[in-house]
This record gives sequence, structure tokens and C-alpha cells, in this order.
Amino acid sequence: MDTAATTGLTFRHATDADVDALVALIESAYRGESSRAGWTTEADILEGQRTDPEGVLQVIKSPDGRLLTVERDGAVVACCQLEHRGDHAYFGMFAVSPALQGGGLGKVIIAEAERLARETWGATEMRMTVISVRDDLIAWYERRGYRRTGRTTPFPYGDERFGIPRRADLEFELLIKELV
Repeated sequence: MDTAATTGLTFRHATDADVDALVALIESAYRGESSRAGWTTEADILEGQRTDPEGVLQVIKSPDGRLLTVERDGAVVACCQLEHRGDHAYFGMFAVSPALQGGGLGKVIIAEAERLARETWGATEMRMTVISVRDDLIAWYERRGYRRTGRTTPFPYGDERFGIPRRADLEFELLIKELV
């Protein structure tokens, strides 16, 4: 792990003032040519937007969740959504600046998200959905203790708020990790 990539971080809850920076971060991590600088790109399977200001603001305003924002030297470098759903928490909208991917930052952020879910809400399980063809990303989560469930939900084809699919076999798979 690159300790330089994980030092000097500040974790805080996103505010309305963060929307534009967060949309730019999320888009850069998943869509278009800029996303190819990192390894989390979806550019080969989806075009168009990954999120929009309304979607980010909805997560920020959710009474049962938060958008955890990670800064270094005053700049937003990563984020993730945490939502309280009874006995478990949902983890989503995870983005790390492509220039900082591969240095251990993601591991630190997901560990902090798990700690917050456990300590804030008493969650005993973290859940997330991942596009099932994202083998490298699923393997990364498996190395963090998440397990595939085989339970899938359809990709929202035709709803361009989630992107424009470049292939016809997209679906989301539920991943689960027990929080102890």
C-alpha cells in the first residue's frame, strides 16, 4: 500500500456545496477517457453519464444516509454513499480519483465506511450491487471480504440517468459482507 496515497485524508459528510465536485469525481472515475487513467472505468460497457447533480443531491439529502466525502489538501479525492437499511447498510456511489487509484486509498475508505455503518447504525452487514460483468471490481471486493450472492437485479436499460449500455447482458449482482 502506498502510504503517501492514504495520508492527510479528511472524512466528512457531503453538503450541497459539494455537488459539482462530487459529480465531476464520480464521472471521472467511471466514464469517458479520463476514467481510463484508473482501473474502475466502465467506459467499455457504458457510455453517457454515471450520475447527475440531482442524483448526488438526493443521496446527500437522504434522511437515512450520507455521502461520505474524502478530501486531501482541500480537494475532494473520493466519496461513497452509506445508507442505513435496518440491520444492514448499503454501500454505493464509490469513487476514487483515477490518478489516485491503485495506491490503497479505496481500501482505507471502504474500511472507514464499514466502521461508520457498524458504529453509527449498529449494522451487522454491508450490502452493495455491482454490475455483474465487472469481474476485476468484484474480485477487489471479494479480497475485502465481500461475497457474491448470485442474486441479481436488471440493469435499467432505457434510463439514461444510469448510462447508455454498450452491451445487452448487464445486470447488478448483490454482494454482502458481515460486519463484525
